[in-house]
Amino acid sequence: MNIILNHNPEIIETNSDSITISELLKIKSFTYKQLIVKVNDVLVLNENYSTTSIKGGDNVMVIHLMTGG
Repeated sequence: MNIILNHNPEIIETNSDSITISELLKIKSFTYKQLIVKVNDVLVLNENYSTTSIKGGDNVMVIHLMTGG
């Protein structure tokens, strides 16, 4: 499946037509606790990561927040 991830073309190896955001985060090893995810410019809440699907051609942004002092 071909998607755009953080402005870069990505090929996600899957046998399905879609994957969930949770699956994508696991595949790409995004482990930060504070993430902002947008699919096709629509913000997806953390509680919806396991039910929101990503399909071929989708534009996905995964942004991690960092704090410091």
